[in-house]
Amino acid sequence: MDSAVDVFEQHRRRIFGIAYRMLGTVADAEDIVQETWIRWQNTDRDSILEPAAFLATIATRLSINATQSARARRETYIGPWLPEPVNTDADPALGAERGEALQFAILLTLEKLTPTERAAYILREALDYPYERIADIVGATVESARQLVSRARKHLASAKRAQVAESEHRRLLEAFLVAAQKGDVSALEQLFADDVVSYTDGNGVKLAARIPVAGRHRVAQFIASWSSHFWIGKTIDWVELNGRPAATISDADGVMTTCALTMSDDGIMQVFWTMSPDKLGHAAPVGA
Repeated sequence: MDSAVDVFEQHRRRIFGIAYRMLGTVADAEDIVQETWIRWQNTDRDSILEPAAFLATIATRLSINATQSARARRETYIGPWLPEPVNTDADPALGAERGEALQFAILLTLEKLTPTERAAYILREALDYPYERIADIVGATVESARQLVSRARKHLASAKRAQVAESEHRRLLEAFLVAAQKGDVSALEQLFADDVVSYTDGNGVKLAARIPVAGRHRVAQFIASWSSHFWIGKTIDWVELNGRPAATISDADGVMTTCALTMSDDGIMQVFWTMSPDKLGHAAPVGA
């Protein structure tokens, strides 16, 4: 049993990483980790030549099956649903592998793919698996696996262009938070791309917008409209969420909101506010 535990622990974070990218919440991902462990315990491990491949296959197939029930639960969600933010400063192993399929814009767009397309893309882009292995895992031919990844990449083309250097990302985030606290509509507009969208995941909590807000002027006015009261008594901390600079907004009880952005050379393209209490447990700054 000790060797079974040791091998599983060596691959636990990769299993979690696959499941989190597939399902978008820590709790769902941990359920997949637990179920994968049960399968690992109950299998004839002496016959397994590549434990890493076996565990990744189990985790991926379980995650594909779980996406259907996860989507069904979201039908009753109040307002926009966003992936749960994860502090990758506190959990560097999650972002240690290729981090592209971890960013909010990518994860949100992945929701539009079929479960198999999503799995194939994650295995290729996040884990750099060869197409032969992807085909084995998702139960397809090698050519079909290539097509799955190709279709996913086409869907994700717009989300992938939202990339700037980390230093520029941090600079724009700082400028955004200063303008947001001041309620400075003009300054906010100057930071935004024309087609900027603000999403708030609150699942019905107070102050959480229940529909996305789109357009430079509308988003600027929306953020400025609650600047006079939202920021009072709050502390802003810098964190790395899902591999990119972000911020937490806390009151005396702890983190109450996270703020993450996606950007391109045109400016801020998406603003992600996470306010649902169920999604804030893994976002706090290290040491908080």
